[in-house]
Amino acid sequence: MGGGTATPPQRTDAGAARGFLDLWMLHLPPWDQPSWDAPGPALDPVADVLLDREERARADAFLDPVDRLLHQAAHITLRRVLAAYTGCPPGEIAFVREPCHGCGGPHGRPVLTGARTPGDAPVHFSLSHTPGVVMVAVASERVGADVQLRPGHETVDVCTVSIHPAERAEVRRAGASGRCRVFGRIWARKEAYLKGLGSGLVRDPAADYLGDAEPARRPHGWSVLDVECGTRHDAAVAVRGDVQAPTSTRLLPVDVLSAGHRGPGRPRPAAGPATA
Repeated sequence: MGGGTATPPQRTDAGAARGFLDLWMLHLPPWDQPSWDAPGPALDPVADVLLDREERARADAFLDPVDRLLHQAAHITLRRVLAAYTGCPPGEIAFVREPCHGCGGPHGRPVLTGARTPGDAPVHFSLSHTPGVVMVAVASERVGADVQLRPGHETVDVCTVSIHPAERAEVRRAGASGRCRVFGRIWARKEAYLKGLGSGLVRDPAADYLGDAEPARRPHGWSVLDVECGTRHDAAVAVRGDVQAPTSTRLLPVDVLSAGHRGPGRPRPAAGPATA
């Protein structure tokens, strides 16, 4: 149940074999709406087979069944995607933790140990999820991804004080009609970059500029890209090195969560960004 190894990506040009950034996005059903027949029990058999003990324990810790579903869906999706790159069955993929940037303990960002594609490129990944969307970034360099529901005015009021002074000015200049969108895009870039670093919010959110007005002031040595995912969400990806656009962007079908799904198959270049 839930097994099978998807066809690994085959890249013919030498540059792509060593340097790539692929984005995968899954739009989820509205599990939080009363009219939806939420498939809570339906994901449990898949999760029991594919997820490891830590992933299952974290899912079981959620009191809200919708949060539990989202966690399960995100980690099932991640394993399906990584199986396509590593050639390893999704249920057999093993993760370890980098040292925490705050205390040095073994609970930092999850990484694959020694995993490489058949083309001998290293595999770095980042997972992000929020109600309605799961996003996975896979790259040959360190990478961070973030997707989130666009914040409301109250959240912007509370959180703007914590970002870079130049970013605060951009939020103010956006006015009442645009401030939520501007802040949401800045925060998505910031979360993606901090996840790429591996620090998360242990690092001061005001330490780095990730606004729109002066892209040259963004962190040196990193490419931070906006990802279009509709009007309700903001998303971004940050990858180490000089990257102008993702190598490939793909939307995943919701049946990637089903027991019989055999994986998303190899990535292929898309004509444009993923949209809702």
